[in-house]
Amino acid sequence: MTEDRLTGYINSLYSGNSGILDKLEKQALLDRIPIIRKDAQAFLRFILFSSGPREILEIGTATGFSAIFMAEYTSPGTKITTIENYERRIPIARENIENAGYSGKIKLLEGDASEILSTLEPGYDLIFIDAAKAQYPFYLKESKRLLRTGGYIVADNCLQEGDILESRYAVERRDRTIHRRMREFLREITSMEGYSSVLLPTGDGIAVAYKYEET
Repeated sequence: MTEDRLTGYINSLYSGNSGILDKLEKQALLDRIPIIRKDAQAFLRFILFSSGPREILEIGTATGFSAIFMAEYTSPGTKITTIENYERRIPIARENIENAGYSGKIKLLEGDASEILSTLEPGYDLIFIDAAKAQYPFYLKESKRLLRTGGYIVADNCLQEGDILESRYAVERRDRTIHRRMREFLREITSMEGYSSVLLPTGDGIAVAYKYEET
C-alpha cells in the first residue's frame, strides 16, 4: 500500500502530455490495452531529451501510443521505425499516427519482429522494446547488432508485476516460459560487455543499456 501511494505521489508531480496523447492513453485504458505507465513515460521522456536520438526503433507498436509519445518529445528530423504483428491493432495504430500528424516521422512495419529485425541495418540511436515478453532475449540479440555506439536500449515491463522474483514453480504454468526468458534477458542485459546497464523498478520495471564501445 505504501508503494502504491508513493507511485501515485510521484506520478502526480509529472505534467501531462499533449491532447492527442492524453486521448490515446484514456482510450487504451478503456480498451484494456497496456501502454507505458506514467512514471515510465517520465523516464523515457528524460532519455529522449538528454540523448537527442535521430533514429529510433520500437519493437511493439500496439495502438501507437509510445511511438507518438517519442515523436512528440524528439526533434522534427528524428525518424521512428516501429514494428507490430497483431493485425487488429495495425489499422488502429496507423489511424492514430495519422491523426497525430506523424505519418511522415513514424514508419510502421507490419509483421513478426523476429523476421523483420534481421532485415534492418545498424545505426539506431535508441531501441525501445515493448513487445512479446517471451521474445525479449531474441530482441536483445538483434538490438545489440542494430544499436550504434553511444545509443540506448530501453526495455519496458521487465519485472512482470513482481513475478520475476518468484521461483518458476510459483508462477502459473502458462507463464513459465515468459518467466524463464525474462530472467535470461535480465541476466544478459545487465552483464553485456561494452555496455553500462541498469534495471529500475520504474513502472513495471525498465531495463536500460548504454553502449559505450564496440565489442
